[in-house]
Amino acid sequence: MADDVETASSSPEKRGRWRAADTRRDGGGEGQSAVRAAAPSTAEPVLGRALRATRGRSPSPARGGGAGRKRPSKARDNLVYAAVWLTCAAPLAWLAFRAFTGDLGVNPIETLIRQLGVWGLRLLLVGLAITPAAVILRKPRLARFRRTIGLFAFAYVSLHLLSYIGVDLYFDFGQLVKDILKRPFITLGMAAFVLLIPLAITSTNGWVIRMGRAAWSRLHWLIYLIVPLGVAHYYLLVKADHRPPLVYGAILAVLLGWRLWRATRSSP
Repeated sequence: MADDVETASSSPEKRGRWRAADTRRDGGGEGQSAVRAAAPSTAEPVLGRALRATRGRSPSPARGGGAGRKRPSKARDNLVYAAVWLTCAAPLAWLAFRAFTGDLGVNPIETLIRQLGVWGLRLLLVGLAITPAAVILRKPRLARFRRTIGLFAFAYVSLHLLSYIGVDLYFDFGQLVKDILKRPFITLGMAAFVLLIPLAITSTNGWVIRMGRAAWSRLHWLIYLIVPLGVAHYYLLVKADHRPPLVYGAILAVLLGWRLWRATRSSP
């Protein structure tokens, strides 16, 4: 092979002597040797084109040859997001249907206000449960749903407060101030709502860039104060059966305990 390459790259004078030798009839053997020596210079471009064509037809791992990791399709991501949205919006639609059909019980206003608040608290707990679930199940992509669930939680809590002010108090803000000052469960609930507002406003990627990741994370640590305030608000609101708020309090304790255990485990 090396001989062929060296022969193909010989000087023009040598190639001219080979062609002259090929024309002499008395040197037929030498001419045939010269032709065989000169053949690689003609075959090399053909072989090169064939090799290039073969490389062009070879499968690439990045194009799905089996070596690369397959990414989820955009259509699948959209379906998952749609399922999350529908799941979060379903309780609101169900409450609206019950209100339209008169199926909210003997005290529909109280049922509406309370259920909106309960669903807001449930979604806040679900948002706190996403990180442990993503770590334990080794599904880091679950974290992308925290923002959607958190914004739905804020929407339910806002509707909870709005229905209390508009439907129960008929926008009597003087009475609202009195309730905040005199009724502890309303004081705690209003404090939780006020602290939740900056978290909802700064939930976009633009705010992460403006504030910086560290400052943004410190602000969103408020969620660890907001959810306990919500549980305490619910506990003080209930007059008879305290089991539901106690269950939510136990779930919150597990979620916060897991974070504390993980922080102590990772610290040197």
